[in-house]
Amino acid sequence: MAELLRLQKYIALCGVCSRRAAEQMILEGKVRVGGKIVTELGTKINPDKDKVFVDGKPIREETKKYYIMLNKPTGYVTTAKDQFDRKTVLDLVQDLDARLYPVGRLDYDSEGLLFLSNDGDFTYHLTHPKSEVSKKYKVLVAGNVLLENVRLLRSGVVIDGKKTAPCRVEITGQKENSTELTFVISEGRNRQIRKMCEVVGHDVIKLKRVAIGNVMLGNLPKGKWRHLTEGELKLLMDGEKHADNQRGRK
Repeated sequence: MAELLRLQKYIALCGVCSRRAAEQMILEGKVRVGGKIVTELGTKINPDKDKVFVDGKPIREETKKYYIMLNKPTGYVTTAKDQFDRKTVLDLVQDLDARLYPVGRLDYDSEGLLFLSNDGDFTYHLTHPKSEVSKKYKVLVAGNVLLENVRLLRSGVVIDGKKTAPCRVEITGQKENSTELTFVISEGRNRQIRKMCEVVGHDVIKLKRVAIGNVMLGNLPKGKWRHLTEGELKLLMDGEKHADNQRGRK
């Protein structure tokens, strides 16, 4: 007998979206099991017997899982579809015959490391706040940043009415009219780093994500993608916790 699965987990395993997004779709009445619309989050299904439909389309669990690293250029949105018909990151992986979804966000004006996958558990792990997966950014801002402002950024500043969590910030380059900062954060709030820099009086000129967890972007050309290695997958799924423990011993 097949194991019963929570409906939102099954939707994620089918590569439709993350578990959190699946929960929202269930609540909005977009999911049907057999001939019945289901809006109860605790619903369990039998994958071998129950037919599940999302937005009227049948879904099934993906037999092959894909884990893609992409060097996102600016000018692309990290959604499957865009209401304004802008280019999406999926346009950059059209040569791959798989239904993929962005793992997390990287805003339209930002570039760098982004993962794409059809594995809902992978997406859930990397994007859920409790996982606290770190992300590293190289950020070029206008003007010369004072050390007191770096200390403010590290301890947390208020954006959108809520203080940001403590993070790592270093000055890694400085010119006459600009400063390069390196940020390492574990939160994933909308345009967070841009808003943090604005609070201390500096506009972001360029923002590039260079690492997620212990996986680095490296020299992957802009606009190109590759499969993650087994070692990189292991680092992402269980290496972050180990890294946090190691940092705590120092």
